[in-house]
Amino acid sequence: MGVNYFAAYNNGSAGTEGFEMGKDVLTAIRELAPTFSKGQRRISEYITENYEKAAFMTAGRLGSAAGVSESTVVRFAADLGYDGYPEMRRAMQELVKNRLTTVQRIEVARDLITGSDVPETVLNSDMSKIRHTLEELDREQFAAAAEAISKAKTVYIVGVRSSAVLSSFMGFYLNQLFPDVRVISQSAFSEIYEQILHIGEGDVLVAISFPRYSRRTIMAMRYARDKGARVIGITDSESSLVAQLADIKLYARSDMLSFLDSLVAPLSLINALIVAVAEQSEKDLESTFERLENIWSEFDVYEKYDQ
Repeated sequence: MGVNYFAAYNNGSAGTEGFEMGKDVLTAIRELAPTFSKGQRRISEYITENYEKAAFMTAGRLGSAAGVSESTVVRFAADLGYDGYPEMRRAMQELVKNRLTTVQRIEVARDLITGSDVPETVLNSDMSKIRHTLEELDREQFAAAAEAISKAKTVYIVGVRSSAVLSSFMGFYLNQLFPDVRVISQSAFSEIYEQILHIGEGDVLVAISFPRYSRRTIMAMRYARDKGARVIGITDSESSLVAQLADIKLYARSDMLSFLDSLVAPLSLINALIVAVAEQSEKDLESTFERLENIWSEFDVYEKYDQ
């Protein structure tokens, strides 16, 4: 009997199987509350009442909000069992990032950005995400992803909502390298299944999803796995359900910024993956692009300028 993926998701099994959240900051605070000093109680009270904002604050800013020094915040993180404040902040972000509505995102961003130089804040944040993505990249998983794509019979790419931009970009370039690359378009649940109906052994599904995670992507991953295809997940952390379901996992930093998602680091990672796939491809790239240039010239794809 086949699996009803729509029913499986709605009854909760698709959202919980093999899925564990990171360390729960609020639980740790409750357990250790009787031992807190006066300053630590101020921090714990602020986090408990405003954890959706605290998760995106620096140690200095959290200290100011709670009425304590930055060093007190750093010691508080250590007392909770974290290696440092950055680790505690990541744990708080894991707790809240998939729960915030768009309105809540805007409220958090307003508190963090108001009074700052917006271009400098946003661009520096994006550069930081790319740097952290590179530092944390698992090179073995990256090489495995490139090899799986280069050897696949058919490559399916699914990414919906804001991640659709990434899947479209990836599909555009992979289609220039391979004869059978299919970008799954955003549509109703049943139509997504129609687009991956024939997926099976020897095929690869690249699933791209960042908070808030798309149920359509998760359902497509489950279907592909059931049919014997290899699944590559491109997401933000190992606690993501995308990572839990993927055979090969690639992580890129993507934090919430106002009502939008920062996808600069994921796009950079996908750029690198496309280049790596091209390096592993048995096709003659020069010959391929010579043919493409002839086609582009014949059909006036690009504007021509007289020399």
